[in-house]
Amino acid sequence: MSKITLSGHIEVPTKDLELVLAELPNHIALTHQEAGCITFTVTRDADNPQRFDVYEEFTDKAAFERHQARVKASYWGEVTKNVERFYTLTDHSVEQ
Repeated sequence: MSKITLSGHIEVPTKDLELVLAELPNHIALTHQEAGCITFTVTRDADNPQRFDVYEEFTDKAAFERHQARVKASYWGEVTKNVERFYTLTDHSVEQ
């Protein structure tokens, strides 16, 4: 069994900030409802209002890939098309 972890941050252009902030609660709620989502947090940086720290865990690669596909096809995907992403993806595979 493997767990996939994504950690890092996004940087939102000023012109997109209002839309991103408006859609973020919906994006978080939809992600929490996804099969395989263990943890999903997006936290606005206290010192830089355009930076959001992201941490997510999914039960396996398939669940993570389903999440990525949903995001890409969602309104969140549209409002974040200009966002810069700085992520580290870790596959915690365990041999059995």
